[in-house]
Amino acid sequence: MTFSRRAFVASAATSLAFAGFSARAAQQGEARPESYLNEVEGYGALIPDPKRILDLPAGFTYRVISQAGETMDDGFRVPGAFDGMGCFDLGEGKVALVRNHELTLEMFDHGPFGYGGRLLDKLPKDGAYDFYGDGRPLVGGTTTLVYDTKSGRTLGQHLSLTGTAVNCAGGVTPWGSWLTCEETVLDAKDGVGKSHGWVFEVPHAHKGLVQPVPLTAMGRFKHEAACIDPRTGVVYMTEDVQDGLFYRFLPNDRHKLSAGGRLQALALSGAAQGADLRNQEAGEAFAALAWSDVRWIDLDGVDNPHDDLRKRGHALGATRFARGEGVHWGDGELYFTATSGGALKAGQIFRYRPSAHEGQAGESDQPGRLQLFVESRDQRVMDYADNIVVSPLGHILICEDRYSATKPNHLRGVTPDGKVYTLGRNVFEGNGEFCGACFSPDGRTLFVNVQWPGFTLAITGPWAALKTA
Repeated sequence: MTFSRRAFVASAATSLAFAGFSARAAQQGEARPESYLNEVEGYGALIPDPKRILDLPAGFTYRVISQAGETMDDGFRVPGAFDGMGCFDLGEGKVALVRNHELTLEMFDHGPFGYGGRLLDKLPKDGAYDFYGDGRPLVGGTTTLVYDTKSGRTLGQHLSLTGTAVNCAGGVTPWGSWLTCEETVLDAKDGVGKSHGWVFEVPHAHKGLVQPVPLTAMGRFKHEAACIDPRTGVVYMTEDVQDGLFYRFLPNDRHKLSAGGRLQALALSGAAQGADLRNQEAGEAFAALAWSDVRWIDLDGVDNPHDDLRKRGHALGATRFARGEGVHWGDGELYFTATSGGALKAGQIFRYRPSAHEGQAGESDQPGRLQLFVESRDQRVMDYADNIVVSPLGHILICEDRYSATKPNHLRGVTPDGKVYTLGRNVFEGNGEFCGACFSPDGRTLFVNVQWPGFTLAITGPWAALKTA
């Protein structure tokens, strides 16, 4: 997500519980302390960080393992605007983190080539996807970081994709690559050489820059995040606009996305016209915890030169969501967020359970199902969420993204039954958004980014000590 926005989430059951807490506090004449923000204790109260970076519960610690501006192994600088990130197992406690950089056209000096582009001579001629009109490469893309979870040391960093723009979130593939998504539809009229709004694939073990190949069959739109069902190979994607759709991609070859496939958009079964699940206006409510069967609509013209794919899809019956953002695969199902959904425009989380015949013949007889799992009724519970990850405990971990001088961003957890707890609080100057949350393969380390000024944290602690009673 482009920094400076977001709104977010809390389940209907959670909302009622917090309303009860508030009412009791008001009746007793009490100020509402922070403890009322957690329906369950979770890991306990947050301990103020003497370094003024990240407040965590007792027993938890963090390391800053990478910062914007550092010199990488290839001589380039770590770019700014950290965002989505995926974690990959390298064995013996070592992991590779492939990290997005959500840099816009105006942010050249925050890119990998240093102020004024003084490091451009290190870039191979065919290394970048696209260029400004003056010949400079665009600075969005990814970096790859190798980290040793046993020693707590960063072993290396390098630029792995460049020349793209506004690389926001993405998702990991079962075969060990990162899908990095452009949240923009820039084209020649904006002063660049190529169209943007694509998904690119970055293998985690690749050394140096990957060849930048847009996966055009996956559609051109303001991509946010992606996840893949390991059973079927179907790719699910969100769209970060106020009237966005929720997409799936049926690949021709589930291990080679560049081989093409079919792009479709979700629609509610039985809805003659495109439904509106934004729940922002009276009369359009989709009840919290309600389930609906879905159908999927084929889309054409997915190269979308006029940025109207979502409008054409809605006209065919596809469902609208309010700024689809994070999406992550869980246990046989996925969760995705709609950042500004709900009457408060404070966000929603949807849950999708695929058909046993997802994307195949017989799907209509046993369709996939969609549930509104969470809708915020109280911004004090959770607010302005961004990326999400399903933790090893099966909980949804939420990265908040409010740029405010008075309301710090938090890492929140939501249990499978909708109970909320707080894991961390950003207390660094500027209150940058949390993003890119992902766990190490052994579940012992949580990696997360703070977008501005740009650093990656490794968090460890007593994960099994969570209290939800």
